Amino acid sequence: MPYRIPSPKGAPTSRAKPLHRRALVWAGAMLLALAAGWGIWFWGGRQAQLASHEPLVCPMPAPPTGAPQSGMVWVPGGRFELGDSVYPEEGPPQSVQVSGFWMDRTEVTNDDFAAFVQATGYITEAEKPLAALQNPSLPALMQQPGAVVFVMPNDVRGHGDVTQWWRYTPGANWRHPGGPATHILDKGAFPVVAVTVADARAYARWRGRDLPSEAQWEWAARAARPAPPPQLEQPRQANTWQGLFPVINLAEDGFLGVAPVGCYPANALGLFDMIGNVWELTADAWTPHPRATKAGHAPDALPQSQRPGQVPQQVIKGGSFLCAPNYCMRYRAGARQPQDTDLATSHLGFRTILKGPP
Repeated sequence: MPYRIPSPKGAPTSRAKPLHRRALVWAGAMLLALAAGWGIWFWGGRQAQLASHEPLVCPMPAPPTGAPQSGMVWVPGGRFELGDSVYPEEGPPQSVQVSGFWMDRTEVTNDDFAAFVQATGYITEAEKPLAALQNPSLPALMQQPGAVVFVMPNDVRGHGDVTQWWRYTPGANWRHPGGPATHILDKGAFPVVAVTVADARAYARWRGRDLPSEAQWEWAARAARPAPPPQLEQPRQANTWQGLFPVINLAEDGFLGVAPVGCYPANALGLFDMIGNVWELTADAWTPHPRATKAGHAPDALPQSQRPGQVPQQVIKGGSFLCAPNYCMRYRAGARQPQDTDLATSHLGFRTILKGPP
C-alpha cells in the first residue's frame, strides 16, 4: 500500500481529495460549456440582427446622360505591370499593353441574369447533373445538380481543410445560392453567383460582349493607373471579412455575406465592387504565374491541351466577402486565384466588357 502524507487538521482527507478535484473539474467544464453556448448565442443573435438590417438595394449615382453604352464605363488603354508579390502565383510582374474597352460598372446582377434566362431558356451548369461516365471519380453527391456553398462553422482546426466551411450542396444554383431553402426574391440587385465560366460566356454572347482577360480586369481595377499605391492593408470601402475567418464575422462593413452591387464607392473610373463582394471570372485559363506574350499583350486563354491531366481552371480576380487578413489576403487588384471551370460557388460572379471606340 503506498505511503500517504497525513492530512493536517481541518484539511480534507486523502480519500476526499479526488472527489473535491472532480467537483472542480465538473464546475470548470460547466463554465466552459456555458461560455461556449453564450458565445454561439451571442454571435448567432448578432448575426441575425445584422442580417435583418442589411439593405436589399444600394443607391448608385446615375450614369452620364447620353452615355453610348448603358451601364458601362470606358477604360482607356495603357501599359502596366501585371501581377503582385504577396503570394507566389502573383509574380513575377509582366509588362502588359491593354487597349481601351468598355466594362460593366457593376457585377452582373440577378435581375440581369434572369432577363437572359427568360429570353433564352438557358440552364446553368449547376442546374444539370454531371455525367457519371465523364466524372467517375466524383462521389455520387457531387454528381447531383448543385454548387459549393460557404457555411460558417462554429470551430475550425487550422485552415488546411477547406471542407470545414465549404460544402457541396445539391440544389444550390443561381436561383438558390445557399441551397434549396434559400432564394433571390427581392435580391435582384445582388450579383448573380453559382455560375461557371460557361454560364458567364453564354450571358456575354447574348449581350454581344466578352469576359475580360486577366490583364483587362486588373487594369480596370487599378483605375487605369500604371503605378497605383500599394494595396497591402484591408480596404475599408469594400465588402470583405472583418474578424477571425471563418468563425467570427464582425461585419463592420455592413454585410455578413454578399452585398447588393454599388454599396461601396466606385474607383476613379466609376467601377463598383472591383475589390471584394464576389470573385469575378475572367476569360483567361489558369497558369501558375501571370503570363504575357512577346508582344506585351496578355493572352485571352491558355489552351486546355497544354495542361494534360489537370482539371481545367480559370483565373478569377478581386477577392470576395470571405477575404480576411488572417486568410486569403486577395482583396487587391494584383491578386489572382484558380477556379475549376465546371464548379459553381456561392462567392463567384462576373462582369462583361465590350471592345470598341470610346
